[in-house]
Amino acid sequence: MGEFVGVEVADHIATIELGRPKMNALNAQMQRELRASALAVDADADVHAVVVYGGARVFAAGVDIKEMADMSYAEMSARSGELQDCFNAVAQIGKPVIAAITGYALGGGCELALCADFRVAGESAKLGQPEILLGLIPGAGGSQRLPRLIGPAKAKDLIFSGRHVSAAEALELGLVDRVVDDAEVYTAALEWAATFVDGPAVALRAAKQAVDRGLETDLETGLEIERLQFSGMFATDDAKVGMRAFMEKNRPKFTGR
Repeated sequence: MGEFVGVEVADHIATIELGRPKMNALNAQMQRELRASALAVDADADVHAVVVYGGARVFAAGVDIKEMADMSYAEMSARSGELQDCFNAVAQIGKPVIAAITGYALGGGCELALCADFRVAGESAKLGQPEILLGLIPGAGGSQRLPRLIGPAKAKDLIFSGRHVSAAEALELGLVDRVVDDAEVYTAALEWAATFVDGPAVALRAAKQAVDRGLETDLETGLEIERLQFSGMFATDDAKVGMRAFMEKNRPKFTGR
């Protein structure tokens, strides 16, 4: 897709790979390329699942501090919307998304991982929101997505202290879902993504939207979101195929329609 962010599709799985030496610092150009990549894989009907990967050495060490250091309030007030647009585009991919985390996932890197549905980390991975150590707070979703994932008290601990957590502690906190050998991170993420490839694409998108939108509102409104999404499934071919296969004790063959 660009100089620093590439997209490859194989077996209906798209890999969005970060590639800006040395630490995948997320500068403005990289953010634009990441947003474009997210929008592209979301729109590609041949893509059924997505892996976000930073390479074998590091996921992403954060947003490019050198680029921000001399910005004024007025400049950052304008730029911060573009920053969040990039991460929102990843979070809103209507397909299962798995972050494959090696090395550091700090600051913006951790926030990018939070945009995925699931996170696989290598044993030596380090995650955290160290912005407070720079006199800042998270600006790409960390103060919102992290407490929704692990709870407010645990999120405040990480955000207030700026400390890094190991993969083992991240697993205990619920910040990551699986920890594997460093060399197996990408393979494990691909294998997980592959479990969704033959699934009902429309229902998977609806389920993701129901969960994510429901978390943004009260229970009553969330239940109404679920009801509408559930009812909508009865207009799909996949629902007919799935229910018929269940009654006939066959394996359903979904078409994404």
